[in-house]
Amino acid sequence: MGKHKIYNADLKLQVVLEVLKGEKTMAQICREHEVATDLVCHWRDVFLERAPQVFTDPRVKSQEAKDEQRIADLERMVGRLTMELDASKKALRLLPSRASNAERS
Repeated sequence: MGKHKIYNADLKLQVVLEVLKGEKTMAQICREHEVATDLVCHWRDVFLERAPQVFTDPRVKSQEAKDEQRIADLERMVGRLTMELDASKKALRLLPSRASNAERS
């Protein structure tokens, strides 16, 4: 099996931008840079998928992460409290009822 050639990020970006400009065909660009067409298609797809992240405010991401952590903490708390409530209900069923205590008096 042959060695895989490693392409740096600058070349990938240059190739993808040439493809997106549409001034040359994909085949021409691939020949010029000696890169397989399916690889360039993959680079283009990854580029387009991640493009919106360029315009995302890092503060928004940070707040989203904090919100997700807070939600996870609250979900754990709800689970713990639910278990405590269930245990308390079971303990109450095991205790003699007040009605039976009043009858004994």
